[in-house]
Amino acid sequence: MNTDARRYVIIIFFLLVGSIYTIRLFYMQVIDESWTLRAQEIAEKRKQITPPRGVVFDRRGKKIVANKTYFNLMMVEENIKNFDTVAFAKLIGWTPHKVKSRFWEIRKGEGMYYNKHTGKTTTNYQKIRAYPFVKEMSMEEMSAIAPYLQNFPGFYEEITSMRSYPYANAANILGYLSEVNGDEIKEDRFYRPGENIGRAGLERFYEKELRGIKGIHYIVTSALNNAIEPYADGKYDTIARQGPPLKLGVDINLQAYGEKIMKKKRGCIVAIEPSTGEILALISAPTFDPNLFVGKRSIAKNYPRLINDPSKPLYPRPLSAEYPPGSTFKLIQGLVALQEGVIHPETGFPCTKSMVGCHNHPQASNVAEAVQYSCNPYFYYTVRKIIQQGRRKKQTADAEIGLEKWAKYMHSFGFGEKLETDITGVRPGLIPDAKYYDKWYGHHNWSFSTIRSISIGQGEVKATPLQLANLACIVANRGWYYTPHFVKSIGRKGPLPEYRKKHYTMVDRRHFDPIVEGMRMVVNEKGGTGGAARLKNDIVCGKTGTVQNPQGKDHSVFIAFAPMNKPKIAIAVFIENAGFGGTWAAPIANLMMEKYLYKKISDKAKEEKMMEANLD
Repeated sequence: MNTDARRYVIIIFFLLVGSIYTIRLFYMQVIDESWTLRAQEIAEKRKQITPPRGVVFDRRGKKIVANKTYFNLMMVEENIKNFDTVAFAKLIGWTPHKVKSRFWEIRKGEGMYYNKHTGKTTTNYQKIRAYPFVKEMSMEEMSAIAPYLQNFPGFYEEITSMRSYPYANAANILGYLSEVNGDEIKEDRFYRPGENIGRAGLERFYEKELRGIKGIHYIVTSALNNAIEPYADGKYDTIARQGPPLKLGVDINLQAYGEKIMKKKRGCIVAIEPSTGEILALISAPTFDPNLFVGKRSIAKNYPRLINDPSKPLYPRPLSAEYPPGSTFKLIQGLVALQEGVIHPETGFPCTKSMVGCHNHPQASNVAEAVQYSCNPYFYYTVRKIIQQGRRKKQTADAEIGLEKWAKYMHSFGFGEKLETDITGVRPGLIPDAKYYDKWYGHHNWSFSTIRSISIGQGEVKATPLQLANLACIVANRGWYYTPHFVKSIGRKGPLPEYRKKHYTMVDRRHFDPIVEGMRMVVNEKGGTGGAARLKNDIVCGKTGTVQNPQGKDHSVFIAFAPMNKPKIAIAVFIENAGFGGTWAAPIANLMMEKYLYKKISDKAKEEKMMEANLD
């Protein structure tokens, strides 16, 4: 045999051996599931240690979300020997039938697996894996059965924890936990059956931070599969690390006070610190006690009742409710008109009630007075000048150009956009543009006269209360804002990077002064519509709104900030079906600002009236 022939024989031999190993490896890993089970069995020698979730503090260091120790009664079916169903049922206070049903429920809950290579369908349930048999047992419940578990091999106790809320407030902010499902376990190997995951609010948004890092404890087992000693004296064990604490910008006392005021009312309050964008309070009324959603049993009992409540306590009104902003929108209209140069601070317009309805007040001779009196015709003329600037001869084509520019201004203020705060459920509101009206009327078949209701924050314009509070922040800051957010710091790292970025509007700083002066006059001068928001020791700048409601009584709206020159709080109050903005929303804003700035209320009669008012 020549050298070339030998070389080919050797090559063929190695290729043949390689092919055999490859086929065998494929068979072991993909087709023959016994090897998968063996790998899982080996993995079960590692005991995962789940840390408690990170706790949550308010801006003043008060703990508002804590952990409380509970227990799960775990079972590993492979280790169960000579099981006495009746005795076990008696021990845990169940019926024998319920015990048998629980075994079936666990198996069913794991679902089925289809092997596309063999065409076989098998269960995901594994006898060698630990599953929670009884969940969320209290210390007292576990103490009563623990001494007798030795009589039932395969069952053991496992410490777990559930959330605890020292304050029965901020449920719409904090969210809740619930048990992971099969899909979530497949997607993220962090989770095991019976463990919890953040399901709403901050618990959901900051899930990966709050859940911490699991530890691993390796064990050596005997021939009977009993743990006899740590592997390598624990050399390879890792320590479970609790998630970092979240420090919120929320003032829990202010949050609780706002929820108390809003009892027997529907609507919301949003308060923000303008200099940081930190949300101080976010009240959605009606609300509920977050402790109602602690544990599977409580959720199963309370969730159906709350979800079917016609007053919608689970609906996050400050984030998701899209209302016409009413006269509060006149602030931004004035700012855009000043930036566009179609008016100047001393521009006056007649209060022509025959053109658009208005209440009785002196004629506004400048933009500040127009804000003070909340003159509808003034802002009709103003917005018409923004939209119809004579850029095109054809009026409808000119309106299209004007509206597109107007819409860009609105977006720069965060309207028509989702303010991506750090909980879910945020809606964008609506800023109509040319495409929007083209769908309704056809291209170039509309002009300002068709859409004039947007001048006073009615018609197609929609905004969330969060956006209105952010508008108050923008005016307080004279043109910029941070995206509103709840978490002041993750551990010691501060907020997420996206909440450290300043956003600037398309309006120059100098144009804010006459609007701020108008807001000051709204609250502090005769003829202003928001006198009920006045504070004794600081200047409040505000704007009322009375929002038309085709389903019933008008909504009462008020936005404000204080103090005037070094703002510490910006606020939006929205009371559904309550009428004029100065009657209800303004005094409630006054109480909230006074509570935050001074920690006490001076006008007890006003406080009692607002607390006792039933506007639901």
